[in-house]
Amino acid sequence: MRVYKKKAIRRMKWYGGVILVLASIPLGIGMGRSLEEGGRTFLLEESQICAQKLYLPLFSYQKEQGSEREEIFRIPLHVWMPLAGYLEDQTEKRGGKEEPAEVLEDDETIAWILQCQANDEHAVDEEGKLVGAEPETQESAVEQPVPGMDLSIERLRDFEYLTSNLYTIDSSTMIGPEQLNVDDLLNRSMKIDQSTGGPKILIFHTHSQEEFADSIPGDPSTSIVGIGGEYLTQLLNADGIETLHDSGVYDIINGKLDRSRAYENAESAVRPILEANPTIEVAIDLHRDGVNENTHLVTEVNGKPTAKIMYFNGLSRTRTNGDIAYLYNPYIQDNLAFSLQMQIASEQYYPGFARHIYLKAYRYNLHLLPKSLLIEAGAQTNTVEEMKNAMEVLERTLKRVLTE
Repeated sequence: MRVYKKKAIRRMKWYGGVILVLASIPLGIGMGRSLEEGGRTFLLEESQICAQKLYLPLFSYQKEQGSEREEIFRIPLHVWMPLAGYLEDQTEKRGGKEEPAEVLEDDETIAWILQCQANDEHAVDEEGKLVGAEPETQESAVEQPVPGMDLSIERLRDFEYLTSNLYTIDSSTMIGPEQLNVDDLLNRSMKIDQSTGGPKILIFHTHSQEEFADSIPGDPSTSIVGIGGEYLTQLLNADGIETLHDSGVYDIINGKLDRSRAYENAESAVRPILEANPTIEVAIDLHRDGVNENTHLVTEVNGKPTAKIMYFNGLSRTRTNGDIAYLYNPYIQDNLAFSLQMQIASEQYYPGFARHIYLKAYRYNLHLLPKSLLIEAGAQTNTVEEMKNAMEVLERTLKRVLTE
């Protein structure tokens, strides 16, 4: 019975995906996009979860509840939509698993996925819940500060405790205890070599146009570039950690905001900087998050209103298709170690300052160095003062993890 129910649930997911695929055919034709193997696979991958909730909410509810009432609809739907059975059969032929063993994406699909990565935002409300998600699916994403959180190695070895207290795992990806192995991640040294001269940290901004509630329009000194990158660079240099700041603009094309190739543009500019400065060990892509207008990501540190930050990891892996070969990152475990050590240091010294580490499917240029870090600092509803205070706390946290 248990095996049968799992297969029935998989069919429900296919039905949701098929509905959205069929609904998108006119749009796909209009855009010149084919529904060949690569396109079909990506559409299904990205639409299964939302489609079953938008178009088949009862099935989504039955999946969560584990009810056998889904059988009422299974047979007639399979008759109405035989394509769903075909798609499932193709998946099973690839290895008998829900995730296909290998998917070869076409060039257009790859470009589409890269654009999804470029335009990504990670909106949450004040409780840390993902905006637009069904309430019953987001209970584990609540990010309320826990006074005196137990951060002992014994407690963190509990995968459920670790993920519920320190992580938000996006529905687009997946991770298991073998990868979030705290013994491995905490034993990886993030210390920089202070015995040699030269810059140790590079700060850059894939999205340079991100501003704050009271930023002066068009004035980069009050944007993520100035109040974030430039001020943080000054603090690190003053503390003896030589840091470079790349203020390049990678999301403006022909005078207009265009993020479609921002990550590729940033990589093309950052790599020569790293090659010219081989002493750099840390690359930080500093962003500002986007949230609902009624969300204010702020806490109090040493009596000062301080914008909250979020450490971010891309896993180069989708829940449906597994590892993304064309977004290969040899440093994923080091990236995870860096963000986890920063998260723990933040929680130990400044409880409530860091939101949960966010895990998502793509790469986000975290393959540039082993100690690569993407940080979402504040949001558009935070003030410049709150961001300035956040950079002071972030600088002290970086110093602890990298040098002490």
